[in-house]
Amino acid sequence: MPKRKTGARKKAEKQRERQKGIKSGQFDRNIVDFPCNIIMECDQCGRRQKNRAFCYFCYSVQKLPVCAACGKSKCMRTGDCLVKHTGIHATGMQMVGAICDHCEAWICHARKCITTHGCECPLTNCECAECERGVWEQGGRFFNCSFCQRFLCEDDQFEHQASCQVLDSENYKCGSCNRLGQFSCLRCKLCFCDDHVRRKGVKAPKSGDQVPCPKCGHPTRETKDLSMSTRGYKYGRHNDDEDNREMYFGYTAAATGGASDSGDSEEEDDSDDTDEVGEQLTADCDSKLNIS
Repeated sequence: MPKRKTGARKKAEKQRERQKGIKSGQFDRNIVDFPCNIIMECDQCGRRQKNRAFCYFCYSVQKLPVCAACGKSKCMRTGDCLVKHTGIHATGMQMVGAICDHCEAWICHARKCITTHGCECPLTNCECAECERGVWEQGGRFFNCSFCQRFLCEDDQFEHQASCQVLDSENYKCGSCNRLGQFSCLRCKLCFCDDHVRRKGVKAPKSGDQVPCPKCGHPTRETKDLSMSTRGYKYGRHNDDEDNREMYFGYTAAATGGASDSGDSEEEDDSDDTDEVGEQLTADCDSKLNIS
């Protein structure tokens, strides 16, 4: 019979599972939940923005800075502090140890935060996929697209996600052959058939894992599970834009009805001239009758 598990063994197995879940959840964590990307309200101007060392609008230093790594605004007496403050709870600039070059936020003087945050900062090489602005060029927070997982600024997140499920091709055929694409890559905006996705040299994914894209390596999803649409073109009157419609009808009028308009104007000028000649003749006749 198998040995009965003791209480210490059960506790160790539970702790091991919990640590495994924490490590796996660290990479699946939403970018909005990181302390370097939380909402901050300036003490001077009152504007809401991303957590920063200085206000993006008025450049003022905040009274209670928040650490970009651990998210705390007060350092207790016990800890791995590089600057010892025995018997004092450090707040404000006493808690600050450095500024991150990636997220532009304060880092506390704890040894772990200073040594690890520079390499683990989630906003490293962060650039919006639409406007190509980074942390230093705009003051809002950053988000991840729920489809292609690219960085998006606060101004373009809804506009990008509304048009993200559009393929770059005009049909749903595979990008490598002429067969119908069963898998779609939301980063390359291409469809691939089952043979080209599960090609030779690629390790078969486990149950529940997504197949990587053969072009960029991003996880693909089945096309039937997405509301993918193809790229379309609108020519001339098929365009619903009012400005383009007026422009189109203006060009057609100039191309087709320009000669008729000029002819009508010439006829109007001739009729005006005849009216003036007739009025002059009647005036001359009246003057002669009065003289006689």
